[in-house]
Amino acid sequence: MRATRFLAATLFSFALGGATLAQAEPTDITVRVLSKDAKFIGTSMGGMRVTLSDAETGEVLAQGLTEGGTGNTKLLMHESGDRRAPMADDSAAKFAATLDLDAPRLIEVEAYGPLGHPASAHSASATQWVVPGRDLTGGDGWVLELPGFVVELQAPATPIVASASGEPVALKAKVTMMCGCPITPGGLWDADGYEVKGLLYKDGEKAGETPLAYAGETSMFAGELATPKPGRYELVVYAYDKANGNTGVARAALVVAE
Repeated sequence: MRATRFLAATLFSFALGGATLAQAEPTDITVRVLSKDAKFIGTSMGGMRVTLSDAETGEVLAQGLTEGGTGNTKLLMHESGDRRAPMADDSAAKFAATLDLDAPRLIEVEAYGPLGHPASAHSASATQWVVPGRDLTGGDGWVLELPGFVVELQAPATPIVASASGEPVALKAKVTMMCGCPITPGGLWDADGYEVKGLLYKDGEKAGETPLAYAGETSMFAGELATPKPGRYELVVYAYDKANGNTGVARAALVVAE
């Protein structure tokens, strides 16, 4: 399929330029990555690794990190009530590149991160035609949306817990939007609107679960698992927004000792 696309692109380029090669034109592209239902992902979260490639040949054309802040909250959360209003200003993190193009090319952009939180990192991608000399910088630029939450397990602090006392296993997790935006009760990202739960698995089967409630500290959620039997388990903590399906997960090994 890629070979067929490459042949088609080559013929298209030849038809545009005739027998002589077209002169390359610098073409600016601005890429931003938006945390689902939140703000832009930038320097504070380690940035997103952005790769611009020719979608038909696989040639990598540019690569770098989004840098900058999370952007203007009033613009991003559409307090004007206009969903088509621009979301980005100069404070919004971005990756900017200039490509030398001699013919229209179908460009693929992939963003991976946030790099400062590798356990929660994943990717988003899209394709778009880009014409030489016709910049892709207006408005918000090329915006990718990255779903998920950053979920970081705070307790238990070690993968080994003792069950001799018969006490339940204390769980605590930090949950933020992918941009690092904080979650609090009644806040812009409302803790009461998210389901946070701990699940325990043994040999692929669920061995326990418990809800995690807001712990009185920004972005922190806590709960207790009933004392499991000694053995090796997988602990999964997830955050879920039923309003839009946004979901984040943290996983860890858990050994319950005698």
